[in-house]
Amino acid sequence: MVTKLGHVGIICNDFLKMRDFYTRVIGLTITDEDPDRGSCFLSADPENEHHELALGRANGAERPKTQGLGQVSFIVKDLDSLKKLYQRLLDEKVRIDRCVTHGISCSVYFYDPEDNRVELYYKTGYNVKQGFSQPIDLKKQSNAELLAFSQSFEATQGPFQGAKLPVGRAR
Repeated sequence: MVTKLGHVGIICNDFLKMRDFYTRVIGLTITDEDPDRGSCFLSADPENEHHELALGRANGAERPKTQGLGQVSFIVKDLDSLKKLYQRLLDEKVRIDRCVTHGISCSVYFYDPEDNRVELYYKTGYNVKQGFSQPIDLKKQSNAELLAFSQSFEATQGPFQGAKLPVGRAR
């Protein structure tokens, strides 16, 4: 039985540029790498998880785009960390997709150097039915305002709903 997501792997056209981005800009720690093979293993919490992201160098032709992957998401410890990373992304001129609250989280969506969509998010702890998002302004809204705005959707959007369709083999 699956207990949690282990890691995500990305095949990179420019391995060193992606390695730099995920270490210097995002702040992940390299736990292992093999430069000859073109592999790098990164973790936000190396004491507890060897790697959450694995980067591999594309061999030969340009890598195919991953089909159907929405984003790679990383949790941050607090709103100040989210705001700090957001500013770092702006300073690095990273292409930002959007900043939103999902009620359950405050998120920044952006694109890494090879156009993979990435999310950084803070878990608010609020119970808001998903499929929901509203824009937020991480530069202008205070932490208290962001949290109050996020929590307000518990009443208007409702709590988690669970499965609505039968679970089992699709026919």
